[in-house]
Amino acid sequence: MQNQTRIVIENVKPQLDSGVFFIKRIIGQKVVVTANVFSDGHDVVACSVKFKHEKEKKWQEVRMTETGNDEWIAEFKVEKQGFYTYFVEGWVDYALNWQHGTERKINDNQHVKSELLEGAEYCQAILKEVSKDEKAFLNNAIKAFQDEKRYNEAIAIALSKELHDIFYAHPTRTLANNSIELKVYVDRKKALFSTWYEFFPRSASEVKGKHGTFKDCEKLLPRVASMGFDTLYFPPIHPIGEVNRKGKNNATNAQPGDVGSPWGIGSKHGGHKFTHPELGTIDDFKSLVKAAKKLGIEVAMDYALQAAPDHPYVKDFPQWFKWRPDGTVQYAENPPKKYQDIQPIYFESGDWKNLWKELLDVALFWVEECDIRVFRVDNPHTKPFYFWGWLIAEVKKKHPDVLFLAEAFTRPKIMNELAKQGFTQSYTYYTWRNSKAELIEYLEELTKSEQKEYFRPNFWPNTPDILPYALQSGMESVYLHKYFLAATLSSSIGLYGPVYEYMISDAMPGKEEYLNSEKYEVYHWDWTIQNKLVTVISRLNRIRHEQPSLQQTNNIEFCATDNDQVIAYYKYDDDKLDETLMICNIDPYYPKQAWVQLPLKSLKVQPGQPIKVVDLITGNSYIWDKEWNFVELHPSLPFHLFKIIK
Repeated sequence: MQNQTRIVIENVKPQLDSGVFFIKRIIGQKVVVTANVFSDGHDVVACSVKFKHEKEKKWQEVRMTETGNDEWIAEFKVEKQGFYTYFVEGWVDYALNWQHGTERKINDNQHVKSELLEGAEYCQAILKEVSKDEKAFLNNAIKAFQDEKRYNEAIAIALSKELHDIFYAHPTRTLANNSIELKVYVDRKKALFSTWYEFFPRSASEVKGKHGTFKDCEKLLPRVASMGFDTLYFPPIHPIGEVNRKGKNNATNAQPGDVGSPWGIGSKHGGHKFTHPELGTIDDFKSLVKAAKKLGIEVAMDYALQAAPDHPYVKDFPQWFKWRPDGTVQYAENPPKKYQDIQPIYFESGDWKNLWKELLDVALFWVEECDIRVFRVDNPHTKPFYFWGWLIAEVKKKHPDVLFLAEAFTRPKIMNELAKQGFTQSYTYYTWRNSKAELIEYLEELTKSEQKEYFRPNFWPNTPDILPYALQSGMESVYLHKYFLAATLSSSIGLYGPVYEYMISDAMPGKEEYLNSEKYEVYHWDWTIQNKLVTVISRLNRIRHEQPSLQQTNNIEFCATDNDQVIAYYKYDDDKLDETLMICNIDPYYPKQAWVQLPLKSLKVQPGQPIKVVDLITGNSYIWDKEWNFVELHPSLPFHLFKIIK
């Protein structure tokens, strides 16, 4: 039977799929809750948001404010990692309804003796809940309401703000109604703000032709830190399969000395809980992780759930792979790409429970043995969604600091589902968004739709798998503006280097892939090169760490310009204590002039009121006192990053 209540609660936001999934925040952020709350008739309705952390027993509460048309809003701040639960409670506020109705009768010159006696009952009902001073006020009100000789005084009390405030603070929630309970998961700050650098550890050697080691990587940590990166991501560091090993440029047959792809995991030297013997021991890796942390860098591991044909799993757990009638296993494919060196794990195995447990143990091994707190997950969209929901939840039960980046350049709904299942961050389509219209449309989708509640983008202009056509030009101006846009549009970014900053642009003909890809061979880099890209990237990364407005993604407003090759946008932190304005020329060939419209309303600036803008790249400053302001940007330094000072 339906509960006896008069309150309807609808359209509670934010929520994902009727509460099936949780929204996401980081410590210190707010959850803004809206709902439609109403009742039959004309009675006064009230509502609140109740919330509590999973380790708390007592609910906290914040009252909602009506914004019109039976729509209500409230917000609360999350202060701890882990899950919070929240819901909307609504009720008919009979005490305030009495006060409102009595006021209308008094204004109509009606005698309200009976109404005052009714008011005394409402006062009496909350005497045990109020403070000492409030109790004294209510006792006096009760006496006045019951004494006809004090009628004029009683009317004044009945209409008083003091009585209204007491009734508001201590409502009697007769026949209250609740929405369903919803959840928000709260992560540490790095879940929202991170700056990733990827390089192949086997290419870290100072000696040409020699396989790099973890010790060689330690020597490169100061360079990574000096460029302002806080996350160092390595492709898989495990033993590489020798059966069906790939040769240079993804050749099907490896030649003697070919090192193979790190994603072909597993050999006679071990599987996912081992390190490649030429890189070093697990103790060497631990030393690298500790050294990185001293410089403010977290090492991110690649969590790639696949096996080379000679992975120990294939022999020890053949039931975890799908065998064909001829006794072979179908290698991995993503047409037209073929991965003959990889055997997919068969997640539909009848032994799936032991399989899941082992894969969880792999993740926990690196977390607990080597203090890894960040994983980049390879191709998660090729494994069951519910497996990821389970695995991520199990890891975070024991280690809530652990973060997961989904490497899934696939269909939008699949990327969204992975985020809903718990992935902390996600690769995005930014790699292929080049025009002003494309960029604005994509950012509006990420920051203004439901995605803003759960999908945290990580913008990468390149990866070892992807050399987009825009970068194949090798033009410095393209590399400059692509990194600038990534660094200022998204709070989490990454690049594959030193390929990016050295502007390596040789591509496989007709493909968005690197020629002579480092995925299949050891490179020798001159890590001492200091060019403009290194300088600008380092400066941008430092600015990101200094400006809170750039440490979040969703608070963004695009500004009008009169040039389709010039994009401008305004960003601010949640409290609007830090405001920045970015303007970028995306034409790599020619200087561009444009008039840029300031967002005066959002800035809370009147037309004609001057503001100061300081370019954090060059140090130049300007006073702008008009709504539209002129800029000229050259491909040699195609952007402004203004800090706004009012």
